[in-house]
Amino acid sequence: MTARIDRLWPVPAENVTDDELVSDLGVGVRVNFVSSIDGAVTHDGRSGGLSGPGDKRFFELLRRACDVVMVGAGTVRDEGYGPMRVSAASARWRVEHRMPEHPVFAIVSRSLTLDENSRIFTEAPVRPVLVTAGEASGVDRFTEVADVIATGTAQVDLSAALDQLRARGLTNVLCEGGPSLFGSLLAADVVDELSLTIAPVLESGDSGRIAQGRLAEARGMELVHVLRSGDNLLLRYRRAKT
Repeated sequence: MTARIDRLWPVPAENVTDDELVSDLGVGVRVNFVSSIDGAVTHDGRSGGLSGPGDKRFFELLRRACDVVMVGAGTVRDEGYGPMRVSAASARWRVEHRMPEHPVFAIVSRSLTLDENSRIFTEAPVRPVLVTAGEASGVDRFTEVADVIATGTAQVDLSAALDQLRARGLTNVLCEGGPSLFGSLLAADVVDELSLTIAPVLESGDSGRIAQGRLAEARGMELVHVLRSGDNLLLRYRRAKT
């Protein structure tokens, strides 16, 4: 049974449908995270440990509506990512909306500590994109299994990488983390929206936060909606208007 999601704000509604949940998702860079009540980003080392049925449903819908899923290489390893595939229902929805069956998987890695023989590449339904720095060594290992975008010098220039993705028609980007990549996107000032699920648990411990790094100044955001699935809150924020 599909997890029930109700809208609490701005217009209350019960048992919101999938189409209603994706109807107003615009283009741009959207970041998706789950956090405990006290701000922990992982449970037993994985963000998936915090995710409940409602969060997983919305997670799938965000993938359904995007052109590309961007993930840092560390998160790919820690969370056990496989080939980027959406559910059968999402694949049908995408085809009906004149989109490819599955989104592109864009993996960000400065050091290229990835296995070119991984299922992520060899069983991908759509050729992945590997985003790395211009001075990264070992790029040639991946040219047969992925399209490589090399930007910046010692560090990845994420703004330039996003420009190259947009040039390919990939305008709706969903970033699934991790915290270092989110922090780098914030530093590049390219984040348009944040979808954040608050899981009804207290983790304590030394788990990190959803974004890591330094900003010259805080980024203002505006609340778009508040959803509820059981005791989980699903919040959506967008860049504040200046």
